[in-house]
Amino acid sequence: MLIDTHSHIYSEDFNSDIDEVINHAYENGVRKIVLPNIDSSSVKKMLDLVDSYPQICFPLMGLHPTSVTEDYEEELTLVEYWLTKRKFYGIGEIGIDLYWETRFLEEQQTAFTYQLRLATKYKIPVVIHVRESFDEVYEILMMEKTADLQGVFHSFTGTKEQADKIIDLGFKLGVGGIVTFKNSGLDKVLQDVDLSHMILETDSPYLTPAPNRGKRNESANIIYIAQKVADLHQISIDEVARITTENATKLFGI
Repeated sequence: MLIDTHSHIYSEDFNSDIDEVINHAYENGVRKIVLPNIDSSSVKKMLDLVDSYPQICFPLMGLHPTSVTEDYEEELTLVEYWLTKRKFYGIGEIGIDLYWETRFLEEQQTAFTYQLRLATKYKIPVVIHVRESFDEVYEILMMEKTADLQGVFHSFTGTKEQADKIIDLGFKLGVGGIVTFKNSGLDKVLQDVDLSHMILETDSPYLTPAPNRGKRNESANIIYIAQKVADLHQISIDEVARITTENATKLFGI
């Protein structure tokens, strides 16, 4: 059994064939799919998919850093509203993104801190988006870390030193399609990281792994990520599936 711990298959990219996408994932051993939210505009579609597949799809609630603009306080109010209305399995996708936008760094920092505190309040994990912002994210985590705060650095692409810092915090590394990219260098980092610190993800419809690069990503493709990790650690894909599934099950409580 595999768990895709980060997938946006509720997006419009899947409007025409979402049932086939879910079935294809199931046929490839994917039994659970974690759905991080983006902002207020994505909540309904995400929850509609969860209600259609409640045994497979598990929602998170949060405000994505690239959606943090002048009205971010209103967005955060809606995040907290939804947390009182139904069960969510984590706060996400949250963090800091300095690749697409640098004007709202202060707002992103405030929104990130606020949502970390929500995770502590509700005792659920966080899914952290980090893009050209590791130092900024790490600094806030060091200030906000509590015994109850757990989570994952989504789509990890950092150095071994950064991986060690994440692990020392008690967080997981989210391993996605980038590990299969020929020149990413991520394979060299992850071959020295114990599997107990990893969970697998696709980030569908983005970051499609080899050999399907250039096509829309979907949860079924997590099999290629698992195989790459198995090759790096010279173990069976069944063992990778067992360990990463245990890690994900424990982290998200699913």
